[in-house]
Amino acid sequence: MARDARKLSPEALEEIRRRAVAAVESGASQSDVARLLGVSRKTVGAWVRAFRSSGEDSFRAKTRGRRPGEQLALSTRQQEWTIRAITRGTPDSHGLRAELWSRQAVSDLVHREFQVLLSPATVGQYLARWGLIDEALLKDMVRTRIATVVPPWRATNAEPQWWIPGAKVAWIVWSRPHTPPPGHSHHKRNLMNGFRDHFGDVNVLQAISHRNVVLFHAQLGPFDAHQAGRFLIGLQHQLNGPLNAIVCHWPAEHRTTLQEWSAPHDHPIALHLSAG
Repeated sequence: MARDARKLSPEALEEIRRRAVAAVESGASQSDVARLLGVSRKTVGAWVRAFRSSGEDSFRAKTRGRRPGEQLALSTRQQEWTIRAITRGTPDSHGLRAELWSRQAVSDLVHREFQVLLSPATVGQYLARWGLIDEALLKDMVRTRIATVVPPWRATNAEPQWWIPGAKVAWIVWSRPHTPPPGHSHHKRNLMNGFRDHFGDVNVLQAISHRNVVLFHAQLGPFDAHQAGRFLIGLQHQLNGPLNAIVCHWPAEHRTTLQEWSAPHDHPIALHLSAG
């Protein structure tokens, strides 16, 4: 009979999780591992999925006794506060030392306000849950566009005129978090449905560098040329060097905001609007 893992001490549970995941990752079947450790195969499967999603964070004991869906470090009210803080100002406007939001900046804000320490991986999960950042989309964009937009890294004579040799590279997307799913009534305003009804017309500029650094800025309403320019300058500052900025998605009705923008002389930024 499988033992109840919930009755183990936090230390014992962490150890058995590590042993189970290590065995499966080494090639053992989940059924064999479950039988050897005296737990259910379903439990082993859940541990493995958690590890592949969150890494080392998954081994730490979670608060027990809550219902499914409540096993979160932040309460619904804390999540709402954090989303509103992100959409109402940049990190430096909240007293943090950054011009654009990142996983670390969000973690610092949450720790300061709620004394809850979130790892960067956990912050990434929250940002995806809220619809503010889609890292899978950003990484896929880099893979698909790097060969067609970015010149070969070692080429010395194939660079287009707009390219700054040796500069950092970032791919940029203007996105809008999800609209309410079909079938949800508009009076049910919470984190899981009616996002735009609850938080307003949230727009996000998100960027990923060729080293997979993700930075973003969110606000209510569309971006104008000045706001888009501030985002690019903040991006150049935080990537710490000259910047080749490749815009991969920008709403057609706002395309002129970038077509008319040019970087100030003291900010080496080359801007390229790709198709899409």
